[in-house]
Amino acid sequence: MHIEFRHLRSIQAIHQAGGVARAADQLNITQSALSHQIKGLEDQAGVDLFVRRSKPLKLSAAGMKLLALAEKILPEVAALEADFAGLQSGKAGRLHIAIECHACFEWLFPVLEEFRKAWPEVDVDILPGLAFDALPALEREKVDVVISSDPETLQGIDFTPLFDYAPVFVASSTHPLAQKPHVEAEDFRGQTLITYPVDRARLDVFSQLLSPAKVEPAAIRQVELTAVILLLVASDRGVAVLPDWVVREVKYNSDYVTRPLTKDGITRRLFAATRSDETTKPYMSHLIRLARTEAVKLQRA
Repeated sequence: MHIEFRHLRSIQAIHQAGGVARAADQLNITQSALSHQIKGLEDQAGVDLFVRRSKPLKLSAAGMKLLALAEKILPEVAALEADFAGLQSGKAGRLHIAIECHACFEWLFPVLEEFRKAWPEVDVDILPGLAFDALPALEREKVDVVISSDPETLQGIDFTPLFDYAPVFVASSTHPLAQKPHVEAEDFRGQTLITYPVDRARLDVFSQLLSPAKVEPAAIRQVELTAVILLLVASDRGVAVLPDWVVREVKYNSDYVTRPLTKDGITRRLFAATRSDETTKPYMSHLIRLARTEAVKLQRA
């Protein structure tokens, strides 16, 4: 048998209307065309789909089986059509995010909460497991946005600036380096450096300061949570380098001090990497605006 969606819609309409004439009106076709369609379907099936001469017109046992199929499939087809319409209009889509900036989780969550309210039909997910292979994953369409501070020249990939930040040195207020107006690479010799569990090439303290100066700290301790890093620093278990927006409130806490890295400080920029043909999608543009707005809030805190 060759059953089409129109056949299922016709069976359902006749059952609901109780007759061919009313069903034809609902389907916006002629009664003759509908009767011809049903006759062709019955010829294919080799069975009657309706109990003839019944008023209202009733489905036969075979017709009821076809109706059950229609009631199962047609809602799924309607949902799929709605999904396609949402994709076409830019109201729906997928937003899977890979993060190369470990500290960005705390900044990104408020952004995504606002985004979810505005775009409930967009499937949002964060895929931290792809952090070290994020840009190739973006090119392969495994993810849709990469949050990164290391832009590259890649065909078909846009890097949209989000905000600038300064990585700063954090130590306990009793630490000897707390007395300095700023710290240099050499100051890290002999120190225990507490970092996020990220490859050192992705950490600003290494890429921007220690590696160029060929300086190695005495030990490296990796910690997942910012709050725990600050707790260890306050206990003089080590020092850390964190984005200034992460430790904005540190200056109000007598347990910690922050100092610039080098006399002139170091400035970094965070980007949203997207495929060029998707950068201007309405929900993508809105995500970037929300990210920038949240960044302003953090910098003013």
